[in-house]
Amino acid sequence: MSQLNPTLVTFIFYIVAMIGIGLYAYKATTNFDDYILGGRSLGSVVTALSAGASDMSGWLLMGLPGAIYLSGLSEAWIAIGLIIGAWLNWLLVAGRLRVHTEVQNNALTLPDYFASRFGDTKKIIRIISACVILIFFAIYCASGMVAGARLFESLFGWSYTSALWIGAIATISYVCIGGFLAISWTDTFQAGLMIFALLLAPIMTYLAIGENFQHVSFMVESVRPLANNILSDLSTVAILSSMAWGLGYFGQPHILLRFMAADSVKSIPAARRIGMTWMILCLGGAVAIGYLGIAYFASHPELGVAVNANPETVFMELTKILFNPWIAGIILAAILAAVMSTLSCQLLVCSSTLTEDLYKAFIRKNASQNELVWVGRLMVLVVALLAIMLAINPESKVLGLVAYAWAGFGAAFGPLIILSLFWKRMTLNGAIVGMIVGAVTVIVWKNTMADTGIYEIIPGFIFSAISIIVVSLLGKPPSKNVTDNFEKAEQLYAKEMQELKSKS
Repeated sequence: MSQLNPTLVTFIFYIVAMIGIGLYAYKATTNFDDYILGGRSLGSVVTALSAGASDMSGWLLMGLPGAIYLSGLSEAWIAIGLIIGAWLNWLLVAGRLRVHTEVQNNALTLPDYFASRFGDTKKIIRIISACVILIFFAIYCASGMVAGARLFESLFGWSYTSALWIGAIATISYVCIGGFLAISWTDTFQAGLMIFALLLAPIMTYLAIGENFQHVSFMVESVRPLANNILSDLSTVAILSSMAWGLGYFGQPHILLRFMAADSVKSIPAARRIGMTWMILCLGGAVAIGYLGIAYFASHPELGVAVNANPETVFMELTKILFNPWIAGIILAAILAAVMSTLSCQLLVCSSTLTEDLYKAFIRKNASQNELVWVGRLMVLVVALLAIMLAINPESKVLGLVAYAWAGFGAAFGPLIILSLFWKRMTLNGAIVGMIVGAVTVIVWKNTMADTGIYEIIPGFIFSAISIIVVSLLGKPPSKNVTDNFEKAEQLYAKEMQELKSKS
């Protein structure tokens, strides 16, 4: 028997367990609200960990450690920016979005919320925002497919195409079966697996090097002369571009969906503390793996062939080398957990957008709840197949694909979400123009101005915010019904926060 058989057995057991959770969630899914938002029933722990797991895709265990291994600590600016952005998102957006979406006709999706928030009777903003979600999530889902395929390809020697299909089917199955509840429950388990792997792997790597940290630092410096310098030779533009990843949080539908599904605003502060602790530990572990990997493979160059060919495999290679195959299977399943948790939520967001914002809104307005659930399941398959087609190129790079989609959502929806929650004077036309400007700026900048070194989310976010403000101020104020709903949501939010403070 080959050495990797225990790892394969572990993976099979893990996938079967996820499908089992999906079957259990199937019994708890009675209507479309349950299928795409879990009936707004998530507590603090599940809200926090499912938001974190759906956020941190295969990039956390592949892209980030690979970037650190290749360039050193200067790549950690991305992690710093993400931590700041995530904390602000929890603080400024989570609670308000939970209340506003419920007040705004119990909105189940972001396009649904936008349409109700701005009184869009013609459904223009619903269509445009749905298209933005589908375009960028097609790319984002493709990145998840690539990460999953790389994992199976590296571990089991399968062809890229076979690995792609197997990884995709594993995720599609429990999303189709159990919907949002299955995703949230599996995400919570997956988040635990991810933090276990990201804390244990760097500890074992450090012990395997067998030197004190000062000597490890010297070893790293001898191989990568600037690796210990977090500033390295980076320009201010480069640092700001890395930290600008944090701006993306305000517009990520798959993360915002977790806020909308919380059982109460009162659950948010506890969820924020849990989620941020989990995130900081995971990002710190990912950076440590890439950094210690430099020293480990410097002292064992004969083992570093695969990593030097593809730095994104540094976590996988260290795990295979340092752990018993049974333990390695559990740890490497964390990569599959990261991929599946993010991909599953993205597939469901696309499915809910196609079902709620297009099918129900324009094709079958009186569709039954059961019909909508089954249409939703069909849409999961459709989106998954599109993502597979985009990911079929084996030369795809996880980090590049994610960066593009992350920027697209951050610029198109970020300013729109923030201003819609804080500015009563914002208008429908301002929202539409701002969203289009943000999305178009990212696409144009990515394809024409990439050599400037400025991450496309920066101009996209700025131009979108300016467009919203200018167009809103130049146009007629929103109707009284729109402003009344906004004030109602704000009063409810203030009341719930006051009750929370009085109990603390």
